[in-house]
Amino acid sequence: MISRRLVLAATAALPFAGAARAADAVTIQINPQRRLRALPADFMGLGFEASAVAAPGLLSSENRAYVQLVRNLGRGVLRIGGNVSDYTRYETAGTPAWAPKATVLNYENLRRLRGFLDAVGWKLIWGLNLGTGSVENAVALARAVTEVMGERLIAFQIGNEPDLFVLAGHRTAPYGYDAWLAEYRRYKAAIRAALPRARFAGPDISDGGVAWVEAFARDEGGDAVLLTAHHYIAGRDNPGSTHALLLKDETRFAQNNLAKFQASAVKAGIPWRMSETATLYGGGKPGVSDSFASALWALDYLFVLASRGAAGANLQTGINHLGRLSYYSPITDDLVGHYSAAPEYYGLLAFAQIAQGDLVALDLNKGSVNLTAYAVRDEGGAIGVAVINKDMTRDATVTISGAPQGQAEVMRLAAPSVSSLSGVTLGGAGVGNNGRWGGVSEPVRIRGGRAMLAVPAASAALVSFTA
Repeated sequence: MISRRLVLAATAALPFAGAARAADAVTIQINPQRRLRALPADFMGLGFEASAVAAPGLLSSENRAYVQLVRNLGRGVLRIGGNVSDYTRYETAGTPAWAPKATVLNYENLRRLRGFLDAVGWKLIWGLNLGTGSVENAVALARAVTEVMGERLIAFQIGNEPDLFVLAGHRTAPYGYDAWLAEYRRYKAAIRAALPRARFAGPDISDGGVAWVEAFARDEGGDAVLLTAHHYIAGRDNPGSTHALLLKDETRFAQNNLAKFQASAVKAGIPWRMSETATLYGGGKPGVSDSFASALWALDYLFVLASRGAAGANLQTGINHLGRLSYYSPITDDLVGHYSAAPEYYGLLAFAQIAQGDLVALDLNKGSVNLTAYAVRDEGGAIGVAVINKDMTRDATVTISGAPQGQAEVMRLAAPSVSSLSGVTLGGAGVGNNGRWGGVSEPVRIRGGRAMLAVPAASAALVSFTA
């Protein structure tokens, strides 16, 4: 792993090959003494359907390539849940099954997952079956998970997207927040009777359940340890689900949903986490969710969530509730034991290189370019700046001031084009089939105390300064 104080430049092919064109001037003034909030050390996260725990050899310490791919991302949180969790049954010595609507987990599955968590150094959020299960089986599974996972376990969630239970066929109308809360409390009481120290998170709702988060924070904020929610930009079958949509600012989502999540968490005095998220629901859209655009989306989106006070984000990955690999999965799986980094993974990998310390303020003058920027200060005072040019036609010449007077480095993330499905490199190197990556950095020009660099259209740059 290279130094976390790096610069990342994500370079996509220009629309007019070989043609010179003017670049828009962008200025960034860092205010390093104005601290916004701390970035949790375990902000990074991945999410899996419950069936992944039963899949042979997947979440195991013996799966060395997968272990390395997750280790590359630093500390984090694994979430086991998804739609499949509401079709999952626990049998202590049963035969494992990973069918989407008939998943069976046994004690040995849990032991292997614990070995995986120990190998990567991550913690765990576990979703229990409220949709089709029984309170007795939920208690049995909660007891086994607690016993095996120990200090790795953060909390249990009860039901996946309960605000959609009628649509999913788990309940009949009318069924709303009050009905779910009564069930949640019944399950919680039964689990607490067996496990007095059990911790809970919720309500784990879909994009449409914002009011549930506010109500849950009010009703359970004094007992729950974490607020959780889900988000996808749009559906895979939406004609507007394009590369441009991935690179567009979700202003309304941030001002409405994210602001309400943040306010609810502050009022309840507990953190909130985006426990399931990806580009396009329904498994993602081929050619879009698995393109280089998803790397730029992921890098920017993680900083958007951090800026709104999120404690972390779990990017959904692996086999989905439809029984196939999602196109939005950061880690691909050919189902015969081979795993590799998808384009989106490189956005997570880039975020992991710089997101250590505190978010600090900056002043951005971007003109008409669709560009975002974020600054991070680490414990030693080094400054990192993420500059993400999401504009598909406008290049930018970026000048950064206000950083420590010293040296700066740059690392480049490149792909043949924003629509590329392969050929992505970070620091001149791709992630190998064994999960290892060895990117390198290079100097950034500094003139008059200011760093200057080009950030082409549909690219990003993470710039770091050391005194």
